[in-house]
Amino acid sequence: MSDTQPLLDVRDLRVDYDVAGAAAWRRRTLTVVKGVSFTIAPGETYGLVGESGSGKSTTGRAILRLADVSGGSVVFDGRDVAGLGRRTPLSYRRDVQAVYQDPVASLNPRHRVGKAVTDTLARHGLRGRDKQRFRAVEAFEQVGLTEAHLSRFPSEMSGGQLQRVAIARALVLRPRLVVCDEAVSALDLSTQSQILDLLTNLQAASGVSYLFITHDLGVVRHVSHRIGVLRQGELVEQGTTREIFEAPQHDYTKALLAASPAAHPAGREERRATRVARRAATAAAA
Repeated sequence: MSDTQPLLDVRDLRVDYDVAGAAAWRRRTLTVVKGVSFTIAPGETYGLVGESGSGKSTTGRAILRLADVSGGSVVFDGRDVAGLGRRTPLSYRRDVQAVYQDPVASLNPRHRVGKAVTDTLARHGLRGRDKQRFRAVEAFEQVGLTEAHLSRFPSEMSGGQLQRVAIARALVLRPRLVVCDEAVSALDLSTQSQILDLLTNLQAASGVSYLFITHDLGVVRHVSHRIGVLRQGELVEQGTTREIFEAPQHDYTKALLAASPAAHPAGREERRATRVARRAATAAAA
């Protein structure tokens, strides 16, 4: 694959859901994602940002083939995976992994966390306990955990450690794309920063691409090369991180930026001054 060809090319993606009413004849179709298009290059992080209900998680689920595609295409490495049928090839599951908001929900509380990683390897054809354990230890060390963590139960680990386990499970298969759906939103600010730095370093080392789904503009600014802004299922604006934050074009993007908290007092003062200047300009024009 050439450097100019995107790893993922989403074109006019539409996702519909059937919504049942009080009576069977009141069933209707709700379009959650409406003609969304974007690309992700090898080694790139694309941030997908929007409010709750904007369709960003549904977009991620469609790419992961966890939600049916109603229209458009999802082309991964030159192949339209939206038309693969009901069964998803293991090769695609291996190449496209996910990290979710709550790692506890995907870990069996009765099993040691290392089993989540070794079971993943077994599912994808790696035989032999010694080989599985070697790869699991390697993945744990990549995310800042040790071999001793393999034998711990989820209840014995912190939220940040459990998210590292989730990242290790996703990366142990050496995927080419990882969909991070609100992957740090449940963590405190200090742990968020550590996980974001970890993901950035892992990308630099392996060349993996990320689709980073979040409502937090501060997070996407920290990790993304490009950003798309979703509103009610439509992509209203996209551009480089610098373009989105320094020269937003759409009113919705401007409103999101104005409403997001700034971590540093200087940033808060700058945004306050921007809002005052915008109101003054609007009043003068009137």
